[in-house]
Amino acid sequence: MNARELVPATPARVMVVDDEECIRHTLFELLSAEGIGTVTADGAVECLRLMRAGFRGVILMDVMMPGKNGWDTIREIQTCGLLEGNIISMLTAMDFPDERMEGLQEIVVDYITKPFDPAVLISAVRKYLGYLDQVRGGN
Repeated sequence: MNARELVPATPARVMVVDDEECIRHTLFELLSAEGIGTVTADGAVECLRLMRAGFRGVILMDVMMPGKNGWDTIREIQTCGLLEGNIISMLTAMDFPDERMEGLQEIVVDYITKPFDPAVLISAVRKYLGYLDQVRGGN
């Protein structure tokens, strides 16, 4: 399932980037049930396509993906000048911060481990969306 198959009922404010269909689907359903517009991407190519098309919001980025991993995807987002208006949180099965995060601490705001507590994840996403709303509103 990719972004074209999951159309959010409300404007997308969260992008789930994960190669595992079950994670994308679960997070889409979880966040959508909370009224949070969500779109999914199955990897770097789809993520970058959505960002170039104008996506701005919270990005929940898997670390370990085939092809281009999460860290490489973030570096490409940065190189392409697509960071502005986005908050990135890493979503990973690893239970400790990755050494590849070096140099990206100012870009990545959180490191959420799988399996995650749905209430904690929703709370974090709401906090990030609130921050983006403040920045956009100039408050």
